[in-house]
Amino acid sequence: MSNSASMNPITNEKGVHTSLEELLEMRYLLKGLTLFNANNRRSPLVGAHHSKLRGRGVDFDQVRVYLPGDDIRSIDWRVTARSQQVHTKLFHEEKERPVFLLVEQTKSLFLGTGQSLKSVVCTRLASLLGWAALDNNDRIGGLVFNELEQRVVRPRLTKRSLLQFINYLSQMNSQLINEPLTPVLTNNLLLAFKQAKEVLRPGSLLFIIIDERSLDFASQQILQHLAIHMDIVLLPVYDPIDHELPQAGYLRFAQGGQQLMLDTNNHKIRAAYTQQAIQRQQQWQELTKKIAAKLFPINTEQDLIEQIKPLVDKQR
Repeated sequence: MSNSASMNPITNEKGVHTSLEELLEMRYLLKGLTLFNANNRRSPLVGAHHSKLRGRGVDFDQVRVYLPGDDIRSIDWRVTARSQQVHTKLFHEEKERPVFLLVEQTKSLFLGTGQSLKSVVCTRLASLLGWAALDNNDRIGGLVFNELEQRVVRPRLTKRSLLQFINYLSQMNSQLINEPLTPVLTNNLLLAFKQAKEVLRPGSLLFIIIDERSLDFASQQILQHLAIHMDIVLLPVYDPIDHELPQAGYLRFAQGGQQLMLDTNNHKIRAAYTQQAIQRQQQWQELTKKIAAKLFPINTEQDLIEQIKPLVDKQR
């Protein structure tokens, strides 16, 4: 099925496009909500995260097969001799952690049947997480991409870094318009993941905020590599129409200059559409288990704060 539907009752401009002012004000919506564990903080520059940094930490974690990039000083020679395969010790390090927000702003997100388009929800979610990370004295950076470009901000422990990223979010969101898009052959999500891989260092916390429909095999492959040295939180954004077609007669779906008319009164068509949605959700769940990530699907019609509250307990 296509990613964009003509059915769009949103008349509120605030739900169609975000603004820099709105994203800046998102910090006040937290209302004391702490999304990251701040217990046992040793100094304003030291967080309390158990990172995946493969260094000479304090707390021993586990032993696993040696991978390129691991510290050779941490090789467990006893296990290596016993198994005849090089193994290394892993340690948890308590320190501030780079938080990186990878956010999609492609045409496929310019869809919504409620109060806000998926593209707007993505920017609001990224802004909320960015402010929460900054309040927790974590390094904050991110990458926002569309079909044509990527904007990157390297993680830094400054408010200026977050403001720069929020500005990029606002700019790319404003570029989305309800007009046919010239087909783009490049896999922009895969390019975004590759760029993130170059920027991020081991021990980072990566939030992936993309269209639920964007995930593909190539992107899953590179995510598996990223997950080796960092923690990943998956936040696929969906509109209810992505999961179930309403009985509304003929609807026009469009993507990349191509159009498709569907008779939504046809039971078989609606059933097939729903089955595709179920398969997508299963793919996300399977990926989550494979890379040991955390999964929080985001519904555009539900309260954003309520949906991310579980992150409080998950990050402890």
